Amino acid sequence: MKRTNTFNIRQVIEEIFREYKIERKLGETRLIKAWPEVLGPLAKTTEELYIKDGILFVRLASSVVRNELSMMRSTLIKALNKKAGEEVITDIVFR
Repeated sequence: MKRTNTFNIRQVIEEIFREYKIERKLGETRLIKAWPEVLGPLAKTTEELYIKDGILFVRLASSVVRNELSMMRSTLIKALNKKAGEEVITDIVFR
């Protein structure tokens, strides 16, 4: 017997995420998980990291690192969104 309308598991899961409107949170989770990978050793100075309304808020222990990351803001936004697989954030606020 041949099935004509089969789906792979990825399609089914993506459809469930869309149905329950949780795909945005999944992207945010991927982005936060990618933070240490994108920053490397500088990520150790991160004290707090969260996303609200498309803005990534980062609290850092070092003002020197904060200034350095501020200069790299647009590069970080692109790299983090790429790791997340979609545009999750539009800006980063360093504190």
